[in-house]
Amino acid sequence: MFDGLVKSPSIGPAIGGSKPRPGVGVEPFELTSNGGGRVALLRRVKRREATFYEVIMFDSLKLSELPKIECGILRKPSSTRPTIRVVEEKGVRAVVKDFSTSKFLFRNSVGRFLVWRESKAYGKMNNLKGVPRLYRVIDGLALVIEEIPGRNLEELEDKMEIPQAFFDALKDLVAGFHKRGLAHCDLKRAPNTLFGHDGLPYIIDWGASVSEKEFRPFPLNLIYRKFLRDDYMAIIKMKLRHTPGAVAQKERDFYRYRSGPEKMLRGIRDRLRRILQKIA
Repeated sequence: MFDGLVKSPSIGPAIGGSKPRPGVGVEPFELTSNGGGRVALLRRVKRREATFYEVIMFDSLKLSELPKIECGILRKPSSTRPTIRVVEEKGVRAVVKDFSTSKFLFRNSVGRFLVWRESKAYGKMNNLKGVPRLYRVIDGLALVIEEIPGRNLEELEDKMEIPQAFFDALKDLVAGFHKRGLAHCDLKRAPNTLFGHDGLPYIIDWGASVSEKEFRPFPLNLIYRKFLRDDYMAIIKMKLRHTPGAVAQKERDFYRYRSGPEKMLRGIRDRLRRILQKIA
């Protein structure tokens, strides 16, 4: 199974015996075997001086096929929340956030808007280590997202000590998506942070994330800064829960401090967050 980005302009002969069609830009093209069968669907991506070939997974998956290839349901749908499924195709597993099971009016208004919004967030974080890859969007109603092998921090509470290196890497990951203009806004929920099988942190569920562009006008920019701060405070909260002895006094003071204006902004922020969490 081919996955990820391969830095090789000769990828066709290297794995299938068929070269990409000349002149192909960002349009997908098929990689076929010598027998004529399709090996994978690729998209050429140019980055500076190098050319990459990106494997497109689950490219033919339809909404009607989801129940047939699902391995399980992580969350059943509610009146405002989508079905969360695990599916498998050709040995590759993915998590599907599926709004097609919602009621007609909700799925075709709020559902489509949320899928579009979350897909934009994944687009901003393309190839950022520690964030699952978005494989595709199906009919504007479902997100097909890379499954990350590992366990979330809620499952690990009182079961193992999380090493300091994990939290250092988590802080770098948060700084990485902040630089790309995104705040997660829901990191305080332990299930949203995974301890990967490789020992590295992974952050999932970007439905409540907020873009810097959305909050650029004053005074929304002040609330956005609070969202950024909250992402870092969530890391301290995790450390207090899992390795309290490793939390420095400076971090404890940062976590506890609340100024008057900040308390007011926090109230506004919390109301916005509750709305996003309820529908995401």
